[in-house]
Amino acid sequence: MEVNVKAKESTNKEQTRSGADVLIQSLKKQGVDIIFGYPGGAVLPIYDALYKNPIRHVLARHEQGAIHAAEGYARVSGKTGVVIATSGPGATNLVTGIADAMLDSLPLVVFTGQVASSVIGTDAFQEADIIGITQPITKHNYQVKNVEDLPRIVKEAFYIASTGRPGPVLVDIPKDISTQMFLSVTDENEGIHLPGYQPTKNPNYLQIQKAIKVISNSKKPLILGGAGILTAKATRELKEFVERHQIPITNTLLGLGGIDGDHPLFLGMAGMHGTYTANTAICDCDVLINIGARFDDRLTGNLAHFAPNAKVVHIDIDPAEIGKNVPTAVPIVADAKEALRELLDQSFDSPDTVDWLTSLNVNKKEYALRYKADKEKGILPQQAVELIHRLTNGDAVVTTDVGQHQMWTAQYYRFNNPHNWVTSGGLGTMGFGFPAAIGAQLAKPHERVVAVVGDAGFQMTLQELSLLQEFRLPVKVVILNNQSLGMVRQWQQTFYEERYSQSLVHVQPDFVKLAQAYEIQGYKVETMEEAEKVFAEAFSTNEPALIDCRVVQLENVYPMVAPGKGLNEMIGVRGE
Repeated sequence: MEVNVKAKESTNKEQTRSGADVLIQSLKKQGVDIIFGYPGGAVLPIYDALYKNPIRHVLARHEQGAIHAAEGYARVSGKTGVVIATSGPGATNLVTGIADAMLDSLPLVVFTGQVASSVIGTDAFQEADIIGITQPITKHNYQVKNVEDLPRIVKEAFYIASTGRPGPVLVDIPKDISTQMFLSVTDENEGIHLPGYQPTKNPNYLQIQKAIKVISNSKKPLILGGAGILTAKATRELKEFVERHQIPITNTLLGLGGIDGDHPLFLGMAGMHGTYTANTAICDCDVLINIGARFDDRLTGNLAHFAPNAKVVHIDIDPAEIGKNVPTAVPIVADAKEALRELLDQSFDSPDTVDWLTSLNVNKKEYALRYKADKEKGILPQQAVELIHRLTNGDAVVTTDVGQHQMWTAQYYRFNNPHNWVTSGGLGTMGFGFPAAIGAQLAKPHERVVAVVGDAGFQMTLQELSLLQEFRLPVKVVILNNQSLGMVRQWQQTFYEERYSQSLVHVQPDFVKLAQAYEIQGYKVETMEEAEKVFAEAFSTNEPALIDCRVVQLENVYPMVAPGKGLNEMIGVRGE
Protein backbone atom coordinates (compact mmCIF):
# COMPACT_ATOMS: atom_id res chain seq x y z
CA MET A 1 0.00 0.00 0.00
CA GLU A 2 2.85 2.37 0.83
CA VAL A 3 4.47 1.73 -2.54
CA ASN A 4 1.22 2.62 -4.29
CA VAL A 5 0.94 5.90 -2.37
CA LYS A 6 4.50 6.86 -3.32
CA ALA A 7 3.84 5.95 -6.93
CA LYS A 8 0.70 8.11 -6.88
CA GLU A 9 2.61 11.02 -5.34
CA SER A 10 5.33 10.65 -7.96
CA THR A 11 2.74 10.63 -10.75
CA ASN A 12 1.02 13.72 -9.37
CA LYS A 13 4.35 15.52 -9.10
CA GLU A 14 5.16 14.70 -12.72
CA GLN A 15 1.75 15.92 -13.81
CA THR A 16 2.04 19.18 -11.85
CA ARG A 17 3.68 21.37 -14.43
CA SER A 18 3.21 24.98 -15.36
CA GLY A 19 1.75 25.98 -18.69
CA ALA A 20 5.18 27.25 -19.71
CA ASP A 21 6.74 23.87 -18.89
CA VAL A 22 4.05 22.12 -20.92
CA LEU A 23 4.73 24.45 -23.86
CA ILE A 24 8.45 23.67 -23.94
CA GLN A 25 7.82 19.94 -23.59
CA SER A 26 5.23 20.12 -26.39
CA LEU A 27 7.76 21.87 -28.64
CA LYS A 28 10.25 19.10 -27.99
CA LYS A 29 7.64 16.52 -28.93
CA GLN A 30 7.23 18.37 -32.23
CA GLY A 31 10.94 17.95 -32.88
CA VAL A 32 11.75 21.65 -32.51
CA ASP A 33 15.51 22.10 -32.37
CA ILE A 34 15.78 25.87 -32.65
CA ILE A 35 13.69 28.87 -31.61
CA PHE A 36 14.07 32.45 -32.79
CA GLY A 37 12.87 35.00 -30.32
CA TYR A 38 13.09 37.99 -28.02
CA PRO A 39 11.99 37.91 -24.37
CA GLY A 40 9.75 40.37 -22.56
CA GLY A 41 7.45 40.60 -19.57
CA ALA A 42 4.55 38.52 -20.87
CA VAL A 43 6.80 35.62 -21.90
CA LEU A 44 9.14 35.56 -18.91
CA PRO A 45 7.56 32.34 -17.56
CA ILE A 46 8.16 30.71 -20.96
CA TYR A 47 11.78 31.83 -21.02
CA ASP A 48 12.23 30.56 -17.46
CA ALA A 49 10.93 27.17 -18.54
CA LEU A 50 13.27 27.33 -21.54
CA TYR A 51 16.17 28.03 -19.17
CA LYS A 52 15.33 24.95 -17.09
CA ASN A 53 14.63 22.67 -20.04
CA PRO A 54 16.58 24.19 -22.92
CA ILE A 55 16.01 24.16 -26.65
CA ARG A 56 18.53 26.07 -28.74
CA HIS A 57 17.43 29.70 -28.81
CA VAL A 58 18.65 32.47 -31.12
CA LEU A 59 18.26 35.91 -29.57
CA ALA A 60 17.63 38.23 -32.50
CA ARG A 61 18.23 41.93 -31.99
CA HIS A 62 14.75 42.80 -33.24
CA GLU A 63 11.61 40.73 -33.51
CA GLN A 64 11.45 41.33 -37.27
CA GLY A 65 14.95 39.88 -37.51
CA ALA A 66 13.76 36.84 -35.55
CA ILE A 67 10.83 36.05 -37.79
CA HIS A 68 12.73 36.60 -41.05
CA ALA A 69 15.44 34.28 -39.72
CA ALA A 70 12.74 31.71 -38.97
CA GLU A 71 11.46 32.11 -42.54
CA GLY A 72 14.92 31.48 -43.96
CA TYR A 73 15.26 28.44 -41.72
CA ALA A 74 11.88 27.10 -42.85
CA ARG A 75 12.55 27.73 -46.55
CA VAL A 76 15.79 25.76 -46.77
CA SER A 77 15.15 23.08 -44.14
CA GLY A 78 11.54 22.24 -44.93
CA LYS A 79 10.85 22.29 -41.19
CA THR A 80 8.48 24.60 -39.37
CA GLY A 81 10.11 27.77 -38.07
CA VAL A 82 9.35 28.72 -34.46
CA VAL A 83 9.24 32.25 -33.09
CA ILE A 84 8.56 33.65 -29.61
CA ALA A 85 7.89 37.30 -28.79
CA THR A 86 6.32 39.19 -25.94
CA SER A 87 3.00 41.03 -25.95
CA GLY A 88 2.26 44.43 -27.44
CA PRO A 89 5.19 45.79 -29.45
CA GLY A 90 6.96 42.44 -29.40
CA ALA A 91 3.99 40.85 -31.13
CA THR A 92 3.32 43.74 -33.51
CA ASN A 93 6.97 43.76 -34.61
CA LEU A 94 6.30 40.28 -36.01
CA VAL A 95 3.42 41.36 -38.25
CA THR A 96 5.51 42.03 -41.37
CA GLY A 97 7.13 38.60 -41.17
CA ILE A 98 3.81 36.87 -40.57
CA ALA A 99 2.30 38.54 -43.64
CA ASP A 100 5.40 37.66 -45.64
CA ALA A 101 5.19 33.99 -44.63
CA MET A 102 1.49 33.88 -45.44
CA LEU A 103 1.93 35.12 -49.00
CA ASP A 104 4.99 32.94 -49.63
CA SER A 105 3.54 29.78 -48.02
CA LEU A 106 6.17 29.31 -45.31
CA PRO A 107 5.39 27.10 -42.29
CA LEU A 108 5.80 29.06 -39.06
CA VAL A 109 4.39 28.68 -35.57
CA VAL A 110 4.54 32.01 -33.78
CA PHE A 111 4.05 32.20 -30.02
CA THR A 112 3.20 35.59 -28.58
CA GLY A 113 2.85 36.50 -24.96
CA GLN A 114 -0.28 38.31 -23.86
CA VAL A 115 -1.30 40.24 -20.77
CA ALA A 116 -3.06 38.27 -18.06
CA SER A 117 -6.53 37.01 -18.92
CA SER A 118 -8.13 39.15 -16.22
CA VAL A 119 -7.00 42.42 -17.87
CA ILE A 120 -7.42 41.56 -21.55
CA GLY A 121 -9.50 44.33 -23.10
CA THR A 122 -8.58 46.98 -20.53
CA ASP A 123 -5.70 48.53 -22.49
CA ALA A 124 -3.26 47.06 -20.01
CA PHE A 125 0.46 47.76 -20.30
CA GLN A 126 1.82 46.23 -23.52
CA GLU A 127 -1.56 44.88 -24.57
CA ALA A 128 -2.37 44.49 -28.25
CA ASP A 129 -5.11 42.46 -29.90
CA ILE A 130 -2.66 40.35 -31.86
CA ILE A 131 -5.42 37.84 -32.71
CA GLY A 132 -7.46 40.56 -34.41
CA ILE A 133 -4.38 42.10 -36.02
CA THR A 134 -3.12 38.85 -37.53
CA GLN A 135 -6.35 37.08 -38.43
CA PRO A 136 -6.16 38.15 -42.11
CA ILE A 137 -2.47 37.21 -42.40
CA THR A 138 -2.31 33.84 -40.68
CA LYS A 139 -3.44 30.44 -41.80
CA HIS A 140 -4.99 30.09 -38.35
CA ASN A 141 -4.53 31.59 -34.92
CA TYR A 142 -5.33 30.71 -31.33
CA GLN A 143 -5.58 32.43 -27.99
CA VAL A 144 -5.10 29.92 -25.19
CA LYS A 145 -7.84 30.31 -22.59
CA ASN A 146 -7.36 27.09 -20.66
CA VAL A 147 -3.96 25.68 -19.79
CA GLU A 148 -5.33 22.17 -20.30
CA ASP A 149 -5.77 22.98 -24.02
CA LEU A 150 -2.13 23.90 -24.54
CA PRO A 151 -0.73 20.51 -25.71
CA ARG A 152 -3.60 20.08 -28.17
CA ILE A 153 -3.24 23.60 -29.53
CA VAL A 154 0.51 23.21 -30.06
CA LYS A 155 0.01 19.94 -31.97
CA GLU A 156 -2.73 21.46 -34.09
CA ALA A 157 -0.68 24.58 -34.79
CA PHE A 158 2.26 22.59 -36.15
CA TYR A 159 -0.03 20.35 -38.17
CA ILE A 160 -1.90 23.26 -39.76
CA ALA A 161 1.28 25.23 -40.45
CA SER A 162 3.06 22.39 -42.23
CA THR A 163 0.32 20.59 -44.16
CA GLY A 164 -1.67 21.53 -47.24
CA ARG A 165 -0.48 24.91 -48.39
CA PRO A 166 1.97 25.81 -45.60
CA GLY A 167 1.62 29.05 -43.71
CA PRO A 168 1.99 30.83 -40.37
CA VAL A 169 -0.06 29.92 -37.31
CA LEU A 170 -0.05 32.20 -34.28
CA VAL A 171 -0.62 31.05 -30.70
CA ASP A 172 -1.29 33.85 -28.19
CA ILE A 173 -0.62 32.85 -24.59
CA PRO A 174 -1.79 35.07 -21.70
CA LYS A 175 0.80 35.31 -18.94
CA ASP A 176 -1.41 33.64 -16.35
CA ILE A 177 -1.83 30.62 -18.62
CA SER A 178 1.96 30.22 -18.62
CA THR A 179 2.06 30.16 -14.82
CA GLN A 180 -1.02 28.04 -14.14
CA MET A 181 -0.49 24.44 -13.11
CA PHE A 182 -1.26 21.81 -15.70
CA LEU A 183 -3.05 18.94 -13.96
CA SER A 184 -4.50 17.06 -16.90
CA VAL A 185 -4.35 13.27 -16.94
CA THR A 186 -5.54 13.09 -20.55
CA ASP A 187 -3.42 11.34 -23.13
CA GLU A 188 -1.18 14.01 -24.69
CA ASN A 189 -0.42 11.59 -27.54
CA GLU A 190 -4.02 11.64 -28.71
CA GLY A 191 -4.39 12.23 -32.45
CA ILE A 192 -5.43 15.44 -34.16
CA HIS A 193 -9.11 15.89 -34.99
CA LEU A 194 -9.83 18.81 -37.33
CA PRO A 195 -12.95 17.92 -39.34
CA GLY A 196 -12.97 21.33 -41.05
CA TYR A 197 -9.39 21.05 -42.24
CA GLN A 198 -8.74 18.18 -44.63
CA PRO A 199 -6.20 19.16 -47.33
CA THR A 200 -6.48 17.20 -50.55
CA LYS A 201 -3.11 15.60 -51.25
CA ASN A 202 -3.90 13.03 -53.95
CA PRO A 203 -5.22 14.11 -57.36
CA ASN A 204 -8.55 13.10 -58.81
CA TYR A 205 -7.97 10.36 -61.38
CA LEU A 206 -10.46 11.76 -63.90
CA GLN A 207 -8.82 15.18 -63.76
CA ILE A 208 -5.45 13.57 -64.43
CA GLN A 209 -6.93 11.88 -67.49
CA LYS A 210 -8.28 15.21 -68.72
CA ALA A 211 -4.84 16.78 -68.28
CA ILE A 212 -3.20 13.94 -70.20
CA LYS A 213 -5.58 14.41 -73.12
CA VAL A 214 -4.93 18.15 -73.26
CA ILE A 215 -1.15 17.71 -73.00
CA SER A 216 -0.98 14.92 -75.61
CA ASN A 217 -2.88 16.97 -78.17
CA SER A 218 -0.81 20.12 -77.70
CA LYS A 219 1.79 21.50 -80.08
CA LYS A 220 3.22 24.21 -77.87
CA PRO A 221 2.97 23.05 -74.24
CA LEU A 222 4.73 24.94 -71.47
CA ILE A 223 5.23 24.15 -67.79
CA LEU A 224 5.11 26.97 -65.25
CA GLY A 225 6.86 25.73 -62.11
CA GLY A 226 6.19 27.44 -58.78
CA ALA A 227 7.35 27.12 -55.20
CA GLY A 228 4.79 24.36 -54.66
CA ILE A 229 7.18 22.01 -56.45
CA LEU A 230 9.87 22.82 -53.89
CA THR A 231 7.50 22.57 -50.94
CA ALA A 232 6.33 19.15 -52.13
CA LYS A 233 9.94 18.02 -52.72
CA ALA A 234 8.91 17.13 -56.26
CA THR A 235 11.98 18.27 -58.21
CA ARG A 236 12.99 14.73 -59.22
CA GLU A 237 9.49 13.97 -60.52
CA LEU A 238 9.36 17.31 -62.32
CA LYS A 239 12.65 16.71 -64.10
CA GLU A 240 11.56 13.23 -65.17
CA PHE A 241 8.26 14.55 -66.52
CA VAL A 242 9.93 17.44 -68.38
CA GLU A 243 12.53 15.19 -69.99
CA ARG A 244 10.24 12.29 -70.80
CA HIS A 245 7.78 14.47 -72.69
CA GLN A 246 10.25 17.16 -73.86
CA ILE A 247 8.15 20.02 -72.52
CA PRO A 248 9.90 23.37 -71.93
CA ILE A 249 9.66 24.91 -68.48
CA THR A 250 9.78 28.35 -66.93
CA ASN A 251 9.82 29.21 -63.22
CA THR A 252 8.19 31.84 -61.10
CA LEU A 253 10.46 33.95 -58.90
CA LEU A 254 9.89 31.65 -55.93
CA GLY A 255 10.01 28.53 -58.07
CA LEU A 256 13.66 29.02 -59.07
CA GLY A 257 15.68 25.92 -58.25
CA GLY A 258 12.78 23.64 -59.15
CA ILE A 259 14.85 22.62 -62.15
CA ASP A 260 18.56 23.11 -62.83
CA GLY A 261 19.24 26.63 -64.06
CA ASP A 262 21.34 25.25 -66.92
CA HIS A 263 18.84 22.60 -68.02
CA PRO A 264 18.36 22.76 -71.83
CA LEU A 265 14.57 22.84 -71.47
CA PHE A 266 14.63 25.69 -68.94
CA LEU A 267 13.67 29.06 -70.40
CA GLY A 268 14.53 31.22 -67.40
CA MET A 269 12.26 33.07 -65.02
CA ALA A 270 8.90 34.44 -66.14
CA GLY A 271 7.16 37.63 -65.10
CA MET A 272 7.83 41.35 -64.79
CA HIS A 273 11.60 40.88 -65.05
CA GLY A 274 11.54 37.48 -66.69
CA THR A 275 13.39 36.48 -69.82
CA TYR A 276 12.11 37.32 -73.28
CA THR A 277 11.93 33.62 -74.13
CA ALA A 278 9.91 32.65 -71.05
CA ASN A 279 7.43 35.51 -71.37
CA THR A 280 6.84 35.11 -75.10
CA ALA A 281 6.47 31.36 -74.59
CA ILE A 282 3.61 32.04 -72.17
CA CYS A 283 1.99 34.28 -74.76
CA ASP A 284 2.43 31.71 -77.57
CA CYS A 285 1.81 28.36 -75.85
CA ASP A 286 -1.35 26.38 -76.51
CA VAL A 287 -1.27 24.53 -73.17
CA LEU A 288 0.06 26.04 -69.94
CA ILE A 289 0.69 23.52 -67.16
CA ASN A 290 0.93 25.43 -63.89
CA ILE A 291 2.40 23.29 -61.14
CA GLY A 292 2.43 24.85 -57.68
CA ALA A 293 2.25 28.52 -58.59
CA ARG A 294 -0.37 31.17 -58.00
CA PHE A 295 -1.08 33.54 -60.87
CA ASP A 296 -0.01 36.75 -59.15
CA ASP A 297 0.16 40.07 -60.96
CA ARG A 298 3.97 40.25 -61.09
CA LEU A 299 3.91 36.99 -63.02
CA THR A 300 0.97 37.60 -65.33
CA GLY A 301 1.15 41.27 -66.19
CA ASN A 302 -2.07 42.40 -67.85
CA LEU A 303 -4.36 39.39 -67.60
CA ALA A 304 -5.99 40.21 -70.93
CA HIS A 305 -2.71 39.36 -72.64
CA PHE A 306 -1.70 36.42 -70.44
CA ALA A 307 -1.53 33.03 -72.20
CA PRO A 308 -4.31 34.10 -74.59
CA ASN A 309 -4.08 30.94 -76.73
CA ALA A 310 -3.62 28.41 -73.96
CA LYS A 311 -5.73 25.85 -72.22
CA VAL A 312 -4.63 26.06 -68.59
CA VAL A 313 -3.95 22.98 -66.49
CA HIS A 314 -3.47 24.12 -62.89
CA ILE A 315 -2.11 21.77 -60.23
CA ASP A 316 -2.21 23.31 -56.75
CA ILE A 317 -2.80 22.07 -53.23
CA ASP A 318 -4.75 25.23 -52.41
CA PRO A 319 -8.14 25.10 -54.18
CA ALA A 320 -8.63 28.83 -53.54
CA GLU A 321 -5.85 29.63 -56.02
CA ILE A 322 -7.34 27.67 -58.92
CA GLY A 323 -9.43 29.87 -61.17
CA LYS A 324 -8.89 32.90 -58.93
CA ASN A 325 -7.08 35.03 -61.52
CA VAL A 326 -6.81 32.93 -64.69
CA PRO A 327 -9.58 30.77 -66.20
CA THR A 328 -8.62 27.11 -65.81
CA ALA A 329 -9.57 24.33 -68.22
CA VAL A 330 -8.31 21.46 -66.06
CA PRO A 331 -8.17 22.11 -62.31
CA ILE A 332 -6.26 19.55 -60.23
CA VAL A 333 -6.29 20.04 -56.46
CA ALA A 334 -3.34 18.02 -55.19
CA ASP A 335 0.16 17.98 -53.82
CA ALA A 336 2.60 18.62 -56.68
CA LYS A 337 4.61 15.45 -56.02
CA GLU A 338 1.52 13.24 -55.97
CA ALA A 339 0.13 14.81 -59.13
CA LEU A 340 3.42 14.40 -60.99
CA ARG A 341 3.73 10.81 -59.80
CA GLU A 342 0.27 10.08 -61.15
CA LEU A 343 1.12 11.69 -64.48
CA LEU A 344 4.35 9.69 -64.65
CA ASP A 345 2.50 6.46 -63.86
CA GLN A 346 0.22 6.94 -66.85
CA SER A 347 1.34 5.84 -70.29
CA PHE A 348 0.45 8.41 -72.93
CA ASP A 349 1.80 9.86 -76.14
CA SER A 350 4.14 12.81 -75.71
CA PRO A 351 3.27 15.94 -77.65
CA ASP A 352 5.33 16.70 -80.74
CA THR A 353 7.39 19.65 -79.51
CA VAL A 354 10.28 19.58 -82.00
CA ASP A 355 9.30 22.74 -83.89
CA TRP A 356 8.25 24.48 -80.67
CA LEU A 357 11.59 23.81 -78.98
CA THR A 358 13.49 24.89 -82.10
CA SER A 359 11.79 28.30 -82.07
CA LEU A 360 12.33 28.68 -78.34
CA ASN A 361 16.02 27.88 -78.66
CA VAL A 362 16.34 30.55 -81.35
CA ASN A 363 14.82 33.06 -78.93
CA LYS A 364 17.08 31.91 -76.09
CA LYS A 365 20.11 32.62 -78.25
CA GLU A 366 18.87 35.80 -79.90
CA TYR A 367 17.35 37.41 -76.79
CA ALA A 368 19.58 36.11 -74.00
CA LEU A 369 20.03 38.21 -70.88
CA ARG A 370 22.82 40.68 -71.52
CA TYR A 371 24.40 43.88 -70.28
CA LYS A 372 27.00 46.38 -71.44
CA ALA A 373 30.03 46.44 -69.18
CA ASP A 374 32.25 49.53 -69.11
CA LYS A 375 35.37 49.68 -66.94
CA GLU A 376 35.20 53.45 -66.89
CA LYS A 377 31.71 53.44 -65.38
CA GLY A 378 32.51 50.85 -62.70
CA ILE A 379 31.04 47.54 -61.56
CA LEU A 380 27.71 46.49 -62.96
CA PRO A 381 25.54 44.58 -60.47
CA GLN A 382 25.04 41.80 -63.02
CA GLN A 383 28.81 41.29 -63.08
CA ALA A 384 28.90 40.99 -59.31
CA VAL A 385 26.15 38.34 -59.31
CA GLU A 386 27.91 36.37 -62.04
CA LEU A 387 31.11 36.53 -60.01
CA ILE A 388 29.30 35.10 -56.98
CA HIS A 389 27.89 32.33 -59.18
CA ARG A 390 31.33 31.48 -60.51
CA LEU A 391 32.95 31.39 -57.06
CA THR A 392 30.19 29.19 -55.62
CA ASN A 393 29.61 27.00 -58.70
CA GLY A 394 25.90 27.79 -58.44
CA ASP A 395 25.61 25.67 -55.29
CA ALA A 396 25.30 28.31 -52.57
CA VAL A 397 22.20 29.13 -50.57
CA VAL A 398 21.40 32.66 -51.73
CA THR A 399 19.10 35.08 -49.95
CA THR A 400 18.04 38.56 -51.02
CA ASP A 401 16.08 41.58 -49.97
CA VAL A 402 13.65 43.10 -52.45
CA GLY A 403 14.43 45.38 -55.36
CA GLN A 404 16.85 45.58 -58.25
CA HIS A 405 19.47 43.35 -56.66
CA GLN A 406 16.80 40.68 -56.10
CA MET A 407 15.91 40.65 -59.78
CA TRP A 408 19.53 40.62 -60.95
CA THR A 409 20.23 37.70 -58.63
CA ALA A 410 17.19 35.82 -59.93
CA GLN A 411 18.31 36.44 -63.50
CA TYR A 412 22.05 35.81 -63.27
CA TYR A 413 22.54 33.31 -60.44
CA ARG A 414 21.60 29.99 -62.01
CA PHE A 415 20.51 27.66 -59.23
CA ASN A 416 21.68 24.07 -59.42
CA ASN A 417 19.83 22.84 -56.35
CA PRO A 418 16.36 23.15 -54.84
CA HIS A 419 15.81 24.99 -51.55
CA ASN A 420 18.82 27.25 -52.14
CA TRP A 421 16.90 30.38 -53.16
CA VAL A 422 15.42 32.43 -50.32
CA THR A 423 13.66 35.69 -51.12
CA SER A 424 10.53 37.63 -50.30
CA GLY A 425 8.05 37.26 -53.14
CA GLY A 426 4.45 38.20 -52.46
CA LEU A 427 4.94 40.88 -49.81
CA GLY A 428 8.20 42.24 -51.19
CA THR A 429 9.77 42.84 -47.79
CA MET A 430 12.85 45.03 -47.55
CA GLY A 431 15.09 43.92 -44.70
CA PHE A 432 14.24 40.25 -45.32
CA GLY A 433 17.43 39.01 -46.94
CA PHE A 434 20.07 39.31 -44.25
CA PRO A 435 18.20 37.74 -41.29
CA ALA A 436 16.85 35.08 -43.67
CA ALA A 437 20.48 34.20 -44.45
CA ILE A 438 21.12 33.72 -40.74
CA GLY A 439 18.21 31.30 -40.47
CA ALA A 440 19.36 29.50 -43.61
CA GLN A 441 22.90 29.14 -42.28
CA LEU A 442 21.61 27.71 -39.00
CA ALA A 443 19.50 25.25 -40.99
CA LYS A 444 22.43 24.25 -43.21
CA PRO A 445 25.55 24.90 -41.13
CA HIS A 446 27.90 23.16 -43.57
CA GLU A 447 26.73 24.94 -46.72
CA ARG A 448 27.80 28.28 -48.08
CA VAL A 449 25.23 31.01 -47.56
CA VAL A 450 25.37 34.35 -49.38
CA ALA A 451 23.10 37.29 -48.60
CA VAL A 452 22.87 39.59 -51.61
CA VAL A 453 21.32 42.80 -50.32
CA GLY A 454 20.77 46.39 -51.32
CA ASP A 455 22.26 49.22 -49.33
CA ALA A 456 18.77 50.43 -48.37
CA GLY A 457 17.20 47.12 -47.34
CA PHE A 458 20.30 46.02 -45.44
CA GLN A 459 20.03 49.05 -43.16
CA MET A 460 16.58 47.90 -42.03
CA THR A 461 17.87 44.79 -40.24
CA LEU A 462 21.65 45.24 -40.06
CA GLN A 463 21.57 44.97 -36.27
CA GLU A 464 21.47 41.20 -36.80
CA LEU A 465 25.20 41.39 -37.57
CA SER A 466 25.47 40.63 -33.85
CA LEU A 467 24.37 37.07 -34.62
CA LEU A 468 27.18 36.54 -37.13
CA GLN A 469 29.59 37.63 -34.44
CA GLU A 470 27.93 35.63 -31.65
CA PHE A 471 27.64 32.34 -33.54
CA ARG A 472 30.51 32.92 -36.00
CA LEU A 473 28.15 32.12 -38.82
CA PRO A 474 30.13 32.16 -42.09
CA VAL A 475 27.47 34.13 -43.99
CA LYS A 476 28.87 36.29 -46.80
CA VAL A 477 26.98 39.58 -46.99
CA VAL A 478 27.31 41.26 -50.39
CA ILE A 479 25.86 44.77 -50.53
CA LEU A 480 25.16 45.81 -54.11
CA ASN A 481 25.53 49.45 -53.17
CA ASN A 482 24.12 51.88 -55.71
CA GLN A 483 23.47 54.55 -53.08
CA SER A 484 19.80 54.63 -53.93
CA LEU A 485 16.47 52.93 -53.44
CA GLY A 486 17.21 51.20 -56.69
CA MET A 487 13.84 49.92 -57.91
CA VAL A 488 12.08 53.07 -56.75
CA ARG A 489 14.64 55.13 -58.66
CA GLN A 490 14.22 52.97 -61.78
CA TRP A 491 10.45 53.47 -61.72
CA GLN A 492 10.91 57.21 -61.21
CA GLN A 493 13.25 57.28 -64.19
CA THR A 494 10.90 55.26 -66.38
CA PHE A 495 7.48 56.51 -65.36
CA TYR A 496 8.05 59.85 -63.55
CA GLU A 497 10.34 61.69 -65.98
CA GLU A 498 13.44 61.16 -63.82
CA ARG A 499 12.05 62.99 -60.81
CA TYR A 500 14.09 61.17 -58.19
CA SER A 501 11.99 62.05 -55.19
CA GLN A 502 13.70 60.71 -52.05
CA SER A 503 15.27 57.75 -53.85
CA LEU A 504 18.92 58.83 -53.94
CA VAL A 505 20.76 58.19 -50.69
CA HIS A 506 23.51 60.74 -50.13
CA VAL A 507 24.47 59.73 -46.57
CA GLN A 508 25.42 56.16 -45.67
CA PRO A 509 27.35 54.51 -42.89
CA ASP A 510 30.84 53.24 -43.56
CA PHE A 511 29.84 49.62 -44.01
CA VAL A 512 33.40 48.36 -43.59
CA LYS A 513 33.75 50.10 -40.23
CA LEU A 514 30.30 48.83 -39.30
CA ALA A 515 31.40 45.27 -39.98
CA GLN A 516 34.55 45.82 -37.96
CA ALA A 517 32.47 47.13 -35.06
CA TYR A 518 30.82 43.70 -34.99
CA GLU A 519 34.23 41.97 -35.29
CA ILE A 520 33.48 40.88 -38.85
CA GLN A 521 35.84 41.25 -41.78
CA GLY A 522 34.71 44.08 -44.02
CA TYR A 523 35.73 45.00 -47.58
CA LYS A 524 34.94 47.76 -50.05
CA VAL A 525 35.34 47.31 -53.80
CA GLU A 526 34.85 49.82 -56.60
CA THR A 527 36.32 48.08 -59.67
CA MET A 528 35.98 44.60 -61.14
CA GLU A 529 39.70 44.03 -60.57
CA GLU A 530 39.20 44.69 -56.87
CA ALA A 531 36.05 42.60 -56.84
CA GLU A 532 37.74 39.56 -58.37
CA LYS A 533 40.42 39.61 -55.68
CA VAL A 534 38.26 40.53 -52.68
CA PHE A 535 35.36 38.19 -53.44
CA ALA A 536 37.78 35.29 -53.91
CA GLU A 537 39.44 36.05 -50.58
CA ALA A 538 36.19 36.47 -48.66
CA PHE A 539 34.61 33.35 -50.16
CA SER A 540 37.66 31.20 -49.42
CA THR A 541 37.27 31.41 -45.64
CA ASN A 542 34.85 29.82 -43.22
CA GLU A 543 34.28 33.12 -41.47
CA PRO A 544 31.60 35.79 -41.88
CA ALA A 545 32.38 38.64 -44.22
CA LEU A 546 30.75 41.81 -45.50
CA ILE A 547 31.54 43.27 -48.93
CA ASP A 548 30.45 46.81 -49.78
CA CYS A 549 30.35 46.44 -53.56
CA ARG A 550 29.90 49.85 -55.18
CA VAL A 551 27.93 49.43 -58.39
CA VAL A 552 26.74 51.77 -61.14
CA GLN A 553 23.95 53.87 -59.67
CA LEU A 554 21.77 54.32 -62.74
CA GLU A 555 21.86 50.72 -64.01
CA ASN A 556 18.38 49.32 -64.61
CA VAL A 557 16.87 45.84 -64.47
CA TYR A 558 15.84 44.59 -67.90
CA PRO A 559 13.79 43.07 -69.42
CA MET A 560 10.84 44.79 -67.77
CA VAL A 561 7.09 44.60 -68.18
CA ALA A 562 5.56 47.97 -67.31
CA PRO A 563 2.47 48.07 -65.07
CA GLY A 564 -0.68 47.44 -67.06
CA LYS A 565 1.22 45.88 -69.96
CA GLY A 566 1.21 42.30 -71.14
CA LEU A 567 4.14 39.91 -71.06
CA ASN A 568 4.48 40.45 -74.80
CA GLU A 569 5.19 44.17 -74.26
CA MET A 570 8.59 43.98 -72.56
CA ILE A 571 11.07 46.83 -72.69
CA GLY A 572 14.85 46.52 -72.64
CA VAL A 573 14.90 42.96 -73.92
CA ARG A 574 18.43 43.41 -75.20
CA GLY A 575 19.65 44.92 -71.93
CA GLU A 576 19.98 48.45 -73.27
